[in-house]
Amino acid sequence: MRQFDRKFGERLIENSPMTPAVYLFKDGQGSVIYVGKAGNIRRRLQQYRNASRRKVHRKMRTLVREASALEIIPQESEREALLLENELIRKLRPPYNEDGTWDFLYPALGIGGTEKQVLICFTTHVDAWKSLDLRWYGVFKSRRRALAAFDALVYLLRLIGHIEPVRYLPPHERIRGSRLTGFRQLAPEVVSALDRFLSGVGPEALLPLTHGLLEKPAARHDASEVQRNIRMLAHFHERDLAPLRAAMRSAGRPGSFVSQAERDALFLATDERIGNEADP
Repeated sequence: MRQFDRKFGERLIENSPMTPAVYLFKDGQGSVIYVGKAGNIRRRLQQYRNASRRKVHRKMRTLVREASALEIIPQESEREALLLENELIRKLRPPYNEDGTWDFLYPALGIGGTEKQVLICFTTHVDAWKSLDLRWYGVFKSRRRALAAFDALVYLLRLIGHIEPVRYLPPHERIRGSRLTGFRQLAPEVVSALDRFLSGVGPEALLPLTHGLLEKPAARHDASEVQRNIRMLAHFHERDLAPLRAAMRSAGRPGSFVSQAERDALFLATDERIGNEADP
């Protein structure tokens, strides 16, 4: 008998519906060790049951080996399954969702400070930075692209301003995975350009920044690296900023920020609205 059948029951798969569901692997103490979703739960369970020794199936085999119980929660639609999966991952933080949980905590970018000191922040924990009164943009699905955009902005801004030593930054909590950088002597038009760019207006919003770079010998000396970072920001606009702006406006929501808990629902509602409009 296969390990899957021995642990979870020979008839579990055939008794499962061919509909969307969320599933929870639990350990011997009843704690959830992994949360997943499927558009067809019967088919997904068959994949776990038939997982081979190939590397691509390693996590499936591990979950079957480590779990003592499997709970299935049927859902009316894939949309509801996605939202419940996200909610449970945030609430339970299952250990085998650790990588996914870290990615799931969608990051945001923040800008704030004063005329003398401009702050730029990257974080997945917006609420922890309330004392700095930052303006937030996001949240973004891709942690990798958002962090690359943050690094690109820091690289370019340090060429036209002066980066602050850490000791001169305002008091703030040290948060894993978050970054806070400060700059002095940034022109007001550059700060306004950052706001327009991160609001999804378009790469052209960064013209005050690029014009400022042309005046800096260090930027001209490292022209290829400057261009690489500008291209990185243009890619970030295309993949993340513009879609978020479109989704926000489609939903009739002002501003340029949506919380982690609302983001997936916002985009799912936008996709459904576009699909309905396309129907004859």
